[in-house]
Amino acid sequence: MRLATWNVNSVNARLETVVRWFEEAAPDVACLQEIKCVEEKFPAEAFERLGYNVEVLGQKTYNGVALLSKTPLEDVTRGLPGDESDEQARYIEAVVSGPRPVRVASIYLPNGNPVTTEKFDYKLGWMARLHRHAQGLLALEEPLALMGDYNVIPEPRDAENPEKWLDDALFQPRSREAFRALKWLGLSDAYMQADGAPGAYTFWDYQAGAWQRNHGIRIDHALLSPQAADRLRGCEIHRDVRGWEKPSDHVPLVVELDL
Repeated sequence: MRLATWNVNSVNARLETVVRWFEEAAPDVACLQEIKCVEEKFPAEAFERLGYNVEVLGQKTYNGVALLSKTPLEDVTRGLPGDESDEQARYIEAVVSGPRPVRVASIYLPNGNPVTTEKFDYKLGWMARLHRHAQGLLALEEPLALMGDYNVIPEPRDAENPEKWLDDALFQPRSREAFRALKWLGLSDAYMQADGAPGAYTFWDYQAGAWQRNHGIRIDHALLSPQAADRLRGCEIHRDVRGWEKPSDHVPLVVELDL
């Protein structure tokens, strides 16, 4: 089973590019982030024609997440539990049916900038809620993949120019500490387990020639439960997609599990 995560940075604005990648890569399951539309505006038909079942948690103009699967999606959870007042569309979870079901979540973790504002507090609070929810999911002892744009640079090796990010919420000690604490629950970073080579970036800013100069960062991650990590067969970053016409500033990350 091939599971993908991709922050598409507006699914409707980049639909042709996104559909092209789906046609070429044909993932079994895909987690999309920053779709930037309400559920009714999500171009579900374009993906249904390719054989996907679609579940969406949308929001006008901002955020938004989706799950797409070639087999039915069951037990769908929309929104990260723990704060009923949170209206931002950043989390959707479902069980992908099949001979060996796997629970998958599409995550768009808050950016948190500027660090001196309530946005950083919201980021840390959101990560604390994710920690508590992941703890409960791990207790189920089932294959689990928490995939998405975490907006966290885990280590200096995950940035071409780490010094540039010292004042950024993505690289703050408290952000990185919260990410490590999440992994310490028993989750494995799929890329680090399968490969781990430095220079594997998933994001290049549109500004200052970041892509051309390879000033990238690794902020899109797939965290796996022990039951999923034991079946990990590979993890690939589709770097070339960043060079396509009208690209997202993120590229797809694809995990292969023996499920």
